[in-house]
Amino acid sequence: MQQKIRKGLCAFTESKENKAIRNVCTALKIKMFNPAEIGFLVEYAAVMKPVAMVLNILQGESSVHMGLLLPTPYQLRDKLKRLKSTCKMCTPLVHALQQGIQKRFGDVMKEPELIAAAILLPRFRTSWTTEENILNAGLDYIRNHLNTDLDDVTSANSGLSDEDDFFASMELGKSQVGELERYLSCLSPAGMDLLHTFPRIKKLSLKVNTGLPASAACERLFSHAGLLFTAERSQLHSKNLESQLLLKLNSDITERFFGEIVCFCMF
Repeated sequence: MQQKIRKGLCAFTESKENKAIRNVCTALKIKMFNPAEIGFLVEYAAVMKPVAMVLNILQGESSVHMGLLLPTPYQLRDKLKRLKSTCKMCTPLVHALQQGIQKRFGDVMKEPELIAAAILLPRFRTSWTTEENILNAGLDYIRNHLNTDLDDVTSANSGLSDEDDFFASMELGKSQVGELERYLSCLSPAGMDLLHTFPRIKKLSLKVNTGLPASAACERLFSHAGLLFTAERSQLHSKNLESQLLLKLNSDITERFFGEIVCFCMF
């Protein structure tokens, strides 16, 4: 939506006569926007665009890994920093957004487990920030937990002879460290399938990237059902309610489908 608004405003500023926006202002009996006001709206849309994208990412239902939590505000902070150098009228807005990010995510941004979760997502690894102290905190967390898994493996091999059991941790320790280094330096496509190549990294990634289940999707469903099941529809059959709810939740698909039918009938 922000992108559409920005494109529309840019089209108005680029057109010579601004007929469309002038007609709207005339119909509403309001004063025509001057170039400064249109410039402000264009700049505002440019600043708020990455904020809207971040909100869509964080409230999404498809990518729900905990590792998304930190790279998102870090990238937003970098984008706002670049915008701040080019803004003329929205500099206070950029400053307020930066303060809001620090206030809301400041303590969370230094949480080792969340940093490790981001590193253990192949699409991010160590590319989402240039702050060495942040990355080192996450890498230390990963190494410590890989060592914990090493102790578990060692205890599982307690049936070996005393001599074999005593020296078994040497080779396991080397493989643990080597696996993390190979994972970070791997040049393969950064998809989730990459984790299959590194079994211990995959195990830890599943542990730290699995978030607590949320009821947001169910609550959204019940909210739509409450809008349909009113006092006037108290005798509505369950099948009819289900059909209307299905159409309501998929309104974008149905509108596009009926639009195509109308176009087909017209031609």
